[in-house]
Amino acid sequence: MISVGDLRKGVTFESDGQIWRVLEYEHYKPGRGNAIIRTKLRNLRTGATVSRNFLSGDKVQDIRLDHKTVQYMYNDDEFYYFMDLETYEQPALPKAVLEDVIPYLKEGTTLDIEMYEGEPIDIEMPLTVDLRVEDAPPGYAGDTATAATKEATLETGLKIQVPLFVQPGDVVRVDTRTGEYLTRV
Repeated sequence: MISVGDLRKGVTFESDGQIWRVLEYEHYKPGRGNAIIRTKLRNLRTGATVSRNFLSGDKVQDIRLDHKTVQYMYNDDEFYYFMDLETYEQPALPKAVLEDVIPYLKEGTTLDIEMYEGEPIDIEMPLTVDLRVEDAPPGYAGDTATAATKEATLETGLKIQVPLFVQPGDVVRVDTRTGEYLTRV
């Protein structure tokens, strides 16, 4: 058991028979009474996001997640399939759980999958991914006082702002935490 005061962004815990990951955390102390911990949580089994308040002093059950290296293979309309690189098993995760990272997934990407008691729960993306630019308008340098950018569409359908010199067919490195262009590869 851990105190809710120890919750931070990214912490995973069990409550009410469900597994939750903290997306946002705020400690609020009103003038009178106990402090309130306001959180935004994602249910790792269903992908649902909820806001939940705790009183300071409340406790939740912390859990330990196992990590395995997997390779993304393919998806259908509901599930995304991965292959365990050691056992060749193929765990699947529902689309709702992966909603935030889908634009960064391409076939063959190696990443870590988080397991709880043998059940696949979530994936841990690498900090950066390299994606090919499919479409980008021509960039015209003009009277710009700052770094000019344009919108480019990448091979996964992700749209990001890139510098004017990036052309279709280039490979760019993207930060998976922020979705920003880092460099041309």
